[in-house]
Amino acid sequence: MDLQAQRRQQHKLRLSWMPWLYFVLKPRHHEWAHAWQREVQDRLRELETVEIAEGCFIAPEARIFAEPGRTVRIGPGCSIAADVFMHGPVELGPHVSLNARVNLDGGVAGIRIGEGTRIASGATLYAFDHGLAPDRPVRGQPVTSKGIVIGQDVWVGANAGITDGVTVGDHAVVGMGAIVTRDVPPWAIVGGSPARLLGDRRDRPRSGIPGGWEPPDTKGKP
Repeated sequence: MDLQAQRRQQHKLRLSWMPWLYFVLKPRHHEWAHAWQREVQDRLRELETVEIAEGCFIAPEARIFAEPGRTVRIGPGCSIAADVFMHGPVELGPHVSLNARVNLDGGVAGIRIGEGTRIASGATLYAFDHGLAPDRPVRGQPVTSKGIVIGQDVWVGANAGITDGVTVGDHAVVGMGAIVTRDVPPWAIVGGSPARLLGDRRDRPRSGIPGGWEPPDTKGKP
């Protein structure tokens, strides 16, 4: 493989692990990158019960499983990074971002994630649970599924866990490493294990940081 081909492969790997870069590619990369994504997504459609809207990025290293009755629906402009595990039923709204190593299992009732939500690396959402009755071994416990609903414009931090039956309201923030076992109100900031209310996004500064410092431009990043 010549150097140019090696660089192309490295660029693909970079996009797989940092998929927000796909949406800000320089014009000279558009043709090969879009052709590559068409190939990845068309093959996934052939093999699984998956619906993929226009303008998405899906890393070939992602593992998406959607047998009949467990459809995965991916809305327009979504990004799915390397080593994501997704088992339907799952529905992603427009412009949802799943970073590397996110785990989503829809159980029977499913997972729904609203528009613009960002889920950071290593977060786990399991829409099922096992019984704990003492009269039988763990492997023989019944499995239940209530489903998980994540609202719009939600940020779920790295390595957070969200358990079955939970609804996270619009605009909420789930802190890094939090374990969410009960519903989260809209705009709430929660953290800890089990997660508890820490604040409200509406109480945060609306424009920059006091003292004149402004955060760097993160256009195109999750």
